[in-house]
Amino acid sequence: MRELERYYHILELKPGATLEEVNEAYKDLVFVWHPDRIPQENLRLQKKAQKKLQDINEAREKLRSYKSKYMQHSYSRTKRSKPPYSSSQQSQSYSPSQRSKPYSSSQKSQSYSSSQKSTPYKDLSGKDFSRANLSNKDLSSRNLSYANFFGADLSDAFMHKAILRGANLSEATLFRTNLLLADLREANLRSANLIGADFSGADLRGADLTGARIRSGNRLMVKLIGAKLSGAIMPDGRVYV
Repeated sequence: MRELERYYHILELKPGATLEEVNEAYKDLVFVWHPDRIPQENLRLQKKAQKKLQDINEAREKLRSYKSKYMQHSYSRTKRSKPPYSSSQQSQSYSPSQRSKPYSSSQKSQSYSSSQKSTPYKDLSGKDFSRANLSNKDLSSRNLSYANFFGADLSDAFMHKAILRGANLSEATLFRTNLLLADLREANLRSANLIGADFSGADLRGADLTGARIRSGNRLMVKLIGAKLSGAIMPDGRVYV
């Protein structure tokens, strides 16, 4: 039990936190401690971040495994506590006619639709998210090419390795958004709020950032370590060479 308490402590949670809380804490801590957010030349912090990330991953996996086993155990106990079927109920529930009865076409259709709904859909290319509230959402590794995010709120969103090629992000709020290694080629970021956004390693070639907010006073507030900017139109209108 002490081991479990240690895992909760690593994720900055109280013992007994729900699986949803575990997943949320994991995403928040990965956002903070991902090595890509730390300058490569800072070896001490890189080493610390890698250790933190290792601990965070282990804590999440151990707690998920524990909660999965706990749920299965609870389910088994519930099944054992149910009264057994009577012989009449058994024959009624498992009659040969029912076992051999094929699905109707409508039943097949309903079954297929249910399985479709439960499958995560990662290809969101061309979707319309204009003015949507997507704050704190995890959109990492999603295909969002040519999607419309005009005026959308993406503050604190996790979009690590997201494909946003040709996407319309004009007037969107990307305050503290994680866009590490994201593909933003030819993306429209005109007049977007990019304060606090992290574009480390992102591909911004040909992107249009005209009028985008990237400074607070004279201080640059956007992280662009290792970003590809060839051909990008910068906020002041000049083309990056």
